[in-house]
Amino acid sequence: MTHARLRLIAPLLVLASGLLLAAHASAFQLFRTEEATIADIQAALKARTLTCRALVQMYLDRIEAYDKKGPALNAIVAINTDALKTAAALDVKYAQSGPTGPLHCVPIIVKDNYDTVDMPTSAGSLSLKGSIPPRDAFQVRKLREAGAIMLVKTNMAEFAFDPFETVGSLLPGYTRNPYALERVTAGSSGGTAAAVAANFGTVGLGTDTGNSIRGPASHTSLVGIRSTMGLTSRDGIVPLFLDKDIGGPMARTVTDAVAIFDVIAGYDPADPVTAASQGKRPDSYMKSLVKDGLQGVRLGVVRQLFTPQNTDPEVMKRMEQALIDLQRQGAQVVDTFRVAEIDDIPPATLFCRRFKFDINEYLARLGPSAPVKSLEEIIKSTKFHPSIEKRLIDRQAEPPLAENQWCIQAAENTRRLRDAVQKAMDDARVDALVYPTWAFPPRLIGDLNTPHGNNSPRLSPPTGFPAITVPMGFVHGTLPVGLQVFGRAWSEPTLIKIVYAYEQATRHRRPPASTPPLP
Repeated sequence: MTHARLRLIAPLLVLASGLLLAAHASAFQLFRTEEATIADIQAALKARTLTCRALVQMYLDRIEAYDKKGPALNAIVAINTDALKTAAALDVKYAQSGPTGPLHCVPIIVKDNYDTVDMPTSAGSLSLKGSIPPRDAFQVRKLREAGAIMLVKTNMAEFAFDPFETVGSLLPGYTRNPYALERVTAGSSGGTAAAVAANFGTVGLGTDTGNSIRGPASHTSLVGIRSTMGLTSRDGIVPLFLDKDIGGPMARTVTDAVAIFDVIAGYDPADPVTAASQGKRPDSYMKSLVKDGLQGVRLGVVRQLFTPQNTDPEVMKRMEQALIDLQRQGAQVVDTFRVAEIDDIPPATLFCRRFKFDINEYLARLGPSAPVKSLEEIIKSTKFHPSIEKRLIDRQAEPPLAENQWCIQAAENTRRLRDAVQKAMDDARVDALVYPTWAFPPRLIGDLNTPHGNNSPRLSPPTGFPAITVPMGFVHGTLPVGLQVFGRAWSEPTLIKIVYAYEQATRHRRPPASTPPLP
């Protein structure tokens, strides 16, 4: 090729290169973190229109704009100072050999009761401020191995005591619901719920002892999964009542929630209860994401949990519409389903208040650097929110578990309920049960007197069986409500099929107006 021709072609090559870069820049600028899914992120990374570092910065920018400023959601207690560095390292690995795992560069929002080696784990309490655990919680470790980034830790009801509101001593003030800033996110995973709903990260981790994944998810138009007891490890999670505690995903879509669940579910030698899961989980829960998953499914309607006198009229309308939508997608609705024990056994008698024993064991595992060594020291420190003082003192006074008549009765009542629910489901030949996650919409912050309508503690924790909440629409204009789908032990594949088919048919999720795209 002559020098003259080279002189002619060279500017064209430069121009083409510039146009290509401009196209990539334009595509990069078009990537929106708002409602971005795991699949969206993976597609943009593959197309080279997004870097992991840029994605993390986008989420950090939203947190900066909306968490303590603007709507002031007050959801974040700590930001991972290594997040950008980790993201940059993932970019290098991606360029060299492709994605590091199924969750490559997925920024995770983590509730403040999961152990993380790069952020403090305080369970919402000043008594544990600055506590750095010696190792990651099992679920956190599995997510990191899959390529995810632990982006932030989120506010929670202190020690996960409160299902109704998210407030503690570590972070002043309440976490606000991004759909209605004067209203609660429920508890105790309300910080994770608000942050995921407001697109501060891609997906989140919550914990659920009675309500705390499904309740906040329902209040913020999210999907939340509480698994069968024994399917997910509790190792490295600050306990409330260990026999009921579950950790799991909270996400804007069923697909993203299942992608997280697929990574964290399974046996962990550090948590003996998970031994029961061996041979129980499929090779992939993602295979249950089928649009016609409601075809031929029989659903029992648990009207005992949403009677007209105990349900907001608009929530009732949403539930009745949900039943119609489920049937339109091929489900058979059994509307005469009933379990006498739901009414006969007082809900409060289904829980053993064993916090003292479980928290003391957790603190001992932190080693000599633990800021406090026992519940007794927590009480003496006075570093806790006044609203939980009586509960802490009462739990400290509990007798040993073997002598605790309340716990002995709770064990018997949970067995009765579990057997009754199983028999009723078998007799009615139903695959799952359905009911509103909350029979009333989110309450005003500070309101602990009007009816709450929390249905989540009624079946899943006492039986140990799984339940998933999925968005069911909105009431009173902007207030989210959720549909809860409950199943037998190890029936997660069936539940995922049901909620995915329902979600795809209804598409109720929409982002909150209080946290719009940044300019």
